[in-house]
Amino acid sequence: MKTLLFTAFLTCTLLVLKAQNFKKMETTQDSTSIAQALENYYFKGIYEGDINTLGHILNPGTLLFGDVKGQPYAKTLDQYLDGVAHRQSPKDSGKPFKGTIISIDVINSIAVAKVTVKMYEFNYDEFLSFHKIDNQWMIVNKMITHVSE
Repeated sequence: MKTLLFTAFLTCTLLVLKAQNFKKMETTQDSTSIAQALENYYFKGIYEGDINTLGHILNPGTLLFGDVKGQPYAKTLDQYLDGVAHRQSPKDSGKPFKGTIISIDVINSIAVAKVTVKMYEFNYDEFLSFHKIDNQWMIVNKMITHVSE
């Protein structure tokens, strides 16, 4: 009986350890792919005001929530892209723009990136939720808040 309990204990321990390692199995390739997509599509699209570039990383069902200078912010993707298309881009304004990746956490086919975006008089902290769809990392949710520097 002791041998059976000991074997069951070891088996459970190994399964738990394997599951924990699998959960933490963040491949460098996935993190790198997300970082490249953020630089090449997200930050570039915002900076240039290019909704086609943003379309490469934003899933059609993406929703945006948060607050801007204390005011609630909630938009559909179409509303957000319309705003980007009809404002002067940071590139055309000549004003500084900086997008910075703070962290990327990946578990299997989902990920969260924490980024900062500084443009115009805004300093945004953002959480971007990703899902790997058809082998491509796509933003499926964007949460922002304006913070003082």
